[in-house]
Amino acid sequence: MIIKVLAVGDIVGLAAVEYLKKNMWKIRELTGADAVIANGENAYDVRGIGCQEAKTLLDSGVDLITTGNHVWGRRDIFRMLDEDPRIIRPANFPASTPGCGNSIINICGYRFLCINAQGTVFLDPLDNPFIAVEKILDAEEGRYDFALLDFHAEATSEKIAMGLNFDGRIHMIWGTHTHVQTADETVLPGGTGYITDLGMTGPVTGILGSAPEPIIERFKTHMPQRFSVAEGETVLCGALFSLDTSAKRCISVRRIRIAPSDSN
Repeated sequence: MIIKVLAVGDIVGLAAVEYLKKNMWKIRELTGADAVIANGENAYDVRGIGCQEAKTLLDSGVDLITTGNHVWGRRDIFRMLDEDPRIIRPANFPASTPGCGNSIINICGYRFLCINAQGTVFLDPLDNPFIAVEKILDAEEGRYDFALLDFHAEATSEKIAMGLNFDGRIHMIWGTHTHVQTADETVLPGGTGYITDLGMTGPVTGILGSAPEPIIERFKTHMPQRFSVAEGETVLCGALFSLDTSAKRCISVRRIRIAPSDSN
């Protein structure tokens, strides 16, 4: 049996949430995806995700939401992180923070262990993500059939190292956070599907989804600026992973880029 998982890159802004609300099931049909995992940490005005945005995404055809360093941007998500296993935060945040770093969901009758971790190069000095992921695999041993990982990290080297370190043990590994889709999708020697960054789902006319003027001004003056979501057409970026359940390995990874006209 071949299972297809669509991983959706960082959702930026409420317009992107509305776009997915209208088009997610069409996109699932277009790609043949059996499940959708989406990073939603920027769904509300660049920083954070609220309960309303999370619920909208889950009701629209997203099976599980991962997050990252902006997960705490909206306080109302804290309770949902504690109560709903369909939204997770990076596992290497302190245990005292709301939510959990992993969850198990059913895809086509198989148990998928979904893990979220955050890099520490050029980001907050959290617990070692390699050790955090290792602990989850050990703790959940025997309770899942396949595993996937959203590694929310800045440095490409850290992401590649994560992929190679868990090649053959985690079946699908992708990077998020940079909002720029990389062209290195591959199946690693041990059978793990990998891509360094999915890119983003949001307005492509700005800078990483944000309106360009404040960012340019900050680069020019080094003065603080208030960022806001850019206007313009929403484009979905991500990757489609195909998993052979008999061979227990990923057999292909395909980059995905869908503009509104493609999903009509």
